[in-house]
Amino acid sequence: MQQTNLKGKNVIIGICAGIAIYKVCDLVRSLIKSEANVTCVMTEDATKFVTPLTFQSLTKNKVFVDMFDTSYFEIEHVSLAQKADVYVIVPATANTISKLANGMADNLVTSTAIATTAKVIVCPAMNHNMYHHKAVVKNMETLKSFGYEIVDAKPGLLACGVVGDGCLADNETILKTIENNLK
Repeated sequence: MQQTNLKGKNVIIGICAGIAIYKVCDLVRSLIKSEANVTCVMTEDATKFVTPLTFQSLTKNKVFVDMFDTSYFEIEHVSLAQKADVYVIVPATANTISKLANGMADNLVTSTAIATTAKVIVCPAMNHNMYHHKAVVKNMETLKSFGYEIVDAKPGLLACGVVGDGCLADNETILKTIENNLK
């Protein structure tokens, strides 16, 4: 993978519950190699795919999941939103995309996205039919109108056994998008 230079940049990764979550581990490792400061925020459901400990071990930073965690002295979604040079949501599920398009902030991933003034990059991954559903397409267009950047899913063999659009973009593509938005 091409090495980027993100030294000292604060990259917040919003991690949603999708099978493509395993690819986020490599993305985080690449960001760390590029000397970015990486902090992960996860939906509760995402922790059922990969534990926060995995991302904490990779980043050497606390992983945030619970909006009501009293062990942290700041209002998490606000402090994370202010810290971000860029906020990347990956893998972005149809559910999270819908919530963001409609201004819903019912978990730490969506609350942080709505609270940040940093560039938000959304990297969808889902079943082919879900990806092309009119509601999802409309919601992604709404996010673009908010200034969010969408890193389109690519075609390939999906976890459900179907070949079609919906595979998470390659980490190189996501890294290049992050780098371009931090220039």
